[in-house]
Amino acid sequence: MLRFAFIGWLLLLSKHLAAQELLQYKQNKVIPAAIEESIRQALSHYPELEETTIHFVFTDKLEKSIMAARPTFWSLFKKKQNRTYKVLINPAFKLGYGIESINRIPDSVMVGWLGHELGHIMDYEHKSAWGMMGMGIAYSLSRNYVRKAERIADAYAVNREMGAYLVAKKWFILLHTELPEAYRNKIEALYLSPEDIGKLVADLESDDNPEYEELRLDDEKAVSEGEVESHGESVPGNS
Repeated sequence: MLRFAFIGWLLLLSKHLAAQELLQYKQNKVIPAAIEESIRQALSHYPELEETTIHFVFTDKLEKSIMAARPTFWSLFKKKQNRTYKVLINPAFKLGYGIESINRIPDSVMVGWLGHELGHIMDYEHKSAWGMMGMGIAYSLSRNYVRKAERIADAYAVNREMGAYLVAKKWFILLHTELPEAYRNKIEALYLSPEDIGKLVADLESDDNPEYEELRLDDEKAVSEGEVESHGESVPGNS
């Protein structure tokens, strides 16, 4: 009898700890129930964002992207710790044969997508309001700047042991032939390939680990020097 009582107590304790963990990652967050587990899993890799206000929002206004991370406009002018960020999520994929719910994609791919967007938010946390505005301008004008910004976001995710999730996301996009060709071409041209992510993982695990500050300095230099090569993107943090 005592044995069964002990097992029951362990099960209750396990449920309690799981509930507490979930509450920890939901602090200052708005999370849709449909993808709550994937968001919780992605957030668990970013303890630095525990107290950051982030709203995960389904929207049909993302015409050329699946997800986009950005600060709300007025919160830009607050102290960095008081900013509010939104991760906008397209609820459906536009495929060659019709529309498919984002809930249908594999969990690992969803976590990889979210992890990448949270990497952008980590990058934003180091930028002033003017720095964010400059980033928006540079992102709309420079292909090289886009590549650097995406590398920084992926570096944050990889350094939090999310490399496998990022690779799953990239292969899902590149091999999903029913996705619009223009979208797959954009991802292939401007974003890191699975091989690039593998190299980034190796670099981050080696003595040649690139510091984020160095990456950000390159990023700021690109803005100040105005590397202009128009490519039609206007919102940073799109993927």
